[in-house]
Amino acid sequence: MSVHIEAEKGQIAETVLLPGDPLRAKWIAESFLENAECYNKVRGMYGYTGTYKGQKVSVQGTGMGIPSALIYIHELINDYGVKNLIRVGSAGSYRPEVELRDVVLAMAASSTSGINNSRFFQANYAPTANFELFMKASNYARENNIPIKAGNVLSSDEFYEDDPQAYKKWAEFGVLCVEMETAGLYTIAAKYNVNALSILTVSDSLVTGDHLPAEERETGFTNMVEVALSTLSTEPKLSQKARI
Repeated sequence: MSVHIEAEKGQIAETVLLPGDPLRAKWIAESFLENAECYNKVRGMYGYTGTYKGQKVSVQGTGMGIPSALIYIHELINDYGVKNLIRVGSAGSYRPEVELRDVVLAMAASSTSGINNSRFFQANYAPTANFELFMKASNYARENNIPIKAGNVLSSDEFYEDDPQAYKKWAEFGVLCVEMETAGLYTIAAKYNVNALSILTVSDSLVTGDHLPAEERETGFTNMVEVALSTLSTEPKLSQKARI
């Protein structure tokens, strides 16, 4: 049992899906996992463990923003021995070709957060995804005709910015979308030598102003979850194009 997670040792799998919304964690457990049992209700941040195609997997809500997410990620790694952390979250599009409901794999995460300033004084750290998890996810999506986009995302500390046009500078440099946790996840995973990948579904567009309803954000991201669960396979299946 840790400070914010009431699970006993052995109750949490080595692979954990990390939605920000605890109700999405509940939906994932009830919709995708067999024999799912709730191991955490502290602060309403639900956590569940079950099996998917015979493999043990957990899903843990993290809340919104890097500070909240890092509390749970730190405890999952250091108190429960988690080795693979896969964020399954929502994002806002920065570019016209990134549309509502698109699945985005975050290869790297830029950030407006100051979370790494104390670690890397007068320097910038570039948080990146784990290559094998990224390849498993991208190949599963390709083989199952799930359209994906992959590239740089922005992890922001602000949901509501003063300048509604500020996103255009990030878009100019190829950033696909904005969310609030990936840079923190990738950094702490690198620190503790574990694997991390962020898989996002576009729920809003800063380009068009369109957005999905709250219910769909909570329970409508099936493609993203299927891609995330595909990383449970022990060997990445590389397509012919991916082989070098």
